[in-house]
Amino acid sequence: QVQLDESGGGLVQAGGSPRLSCAGSGRTFSTYAMGWFRQAPGREREFVAAINWSGSSTKYVDSVKGRFTISRDNAKNTVYLQMNSLKPEDTAVYYCAADRTNAMASQRNYYNFWGQGTQVTVSS
Repeated sequence: QVQLDESGGGLVQAGGSPRLSCAGSGRTFSTYAMGWFRQAPGREREFVAAINWSGSSTKYVDSVKGRFTISRDNAKNTVYLQMNSLKPEDTAVYYCAADRTNAMASQRNYYNFWGQGTQVTVSS
C-alpha cells in the first residue's frame, strides 16, 4: 500500500512557475513508476507526465512538453512536477499516482494508488 500526498498548488499568475510535490509513504515507493494527472472542471482526468522507478525515463503529454518537468527523489519518497510558463488552460486539480507495473502509461487504469489532489489556478 502506498499513500500519496500532493502539495504546492494555489493561485498563480500566467507565466508563473510553481512546483508540485507528491510525498509517498511505504518502502515500495521507489519501485513504482509515478504519474501526474489533472482534471479541469467539467472535463475528464487527463495524463500529464510520468517517470519510471529510477527517474531515468520520462513521458509527457504534448500540451506540456517543454514547459513541465517531472522528477523524483527516492531517498525522500517524493516526486515533483515543475511547471513553467503556466497558461490559464493549465488550471485544474493535479493528482499524483503510483503504478506498480512501471508501465509509465498514460491511461488511468494502470495506476494503483492516487493522492487527493492539489488545486492549481492560473489567472490571466
